[in-house]
Amino acid sequence: MKKSLIPLLLAFATMAASAQTAGIDTKGTVGYVIDQRGNVAKSGFNLCWRTNYWTPAMAVADCDPDLVKKPEAPKVVVVAPPVVETAPAKKAEPLPKPAAEKVTLSTDALFDFDKAYLRAEGKASLDGLVAKIADIQLEVIIAVGHTDRIGADAYNQKLSDRRAAAVKTYLTSKGIEVNRVYTEGKGEKQPVTGDKCGKSVAKNPKLIACLQPDRRVDIEVIGTKRPK
Repeated sequence: MKKSLIPLLLAFATMAASAQTAGIDTKGTVGYVIDQRGNVAKSGFNLCWRTNYWTPAMAVADCDPDLVKKPEAPKVVVVAPPVVETAPAKKAEPLPKPAAEKVTLSTDALFDFDKAYLRAEGKASLDGLVAKIADIQLEVIIAVGHTDRIGADAYNQKLSDRRAAAVKTYLTSKGIEVNRVYTEGKGEKQPVTGDKCGKSVAKNPKLIACLQPDRRVDIEVIGTKRPK
């Protein structure tokens, strides 16, 4: 026998003797040799003695830590927050689209022939227009001046510009905001008579009377009707 085992055997012998003097669990409730104080007896090597009554179910952590089932960590239950149903958002009602109304005023009512100054009848016609649009949430007014083909192109262009400007001046004098009225001159580019009056450009009463529909001011009003 090797010398290194002798101390170990002596230790076990000492433990056996201590066990006999300490006490044995005769009721089989502990499964280990206990000391006089009722605690599990241990050797100098911190070892325990199992009795004949010992079963794995009697294992204690100090003696048989591998056999003792470690307590399970408490389960964490995640509770989802309650689902709060919200009422669907109401769809915004679409705003009414601006309505456009086109009004054509002849220069016979607004101006004398070859003039850009408003006549009394022309002012009365524009007064009627202002009263008509009083029930409209105004967006913009577009005044487009026109002439007949009599005269030079450049002259007619300037004449149509002056006629449109005269209409704007009068409308703003009646309370229409300046930045709501836009003007444009088309000269003789957009006649409505077509070939009805022939191709003559001579200034004569008959041709002037025939070309009267071409001497006009188109007024386009864009806005939304006010709720009643």
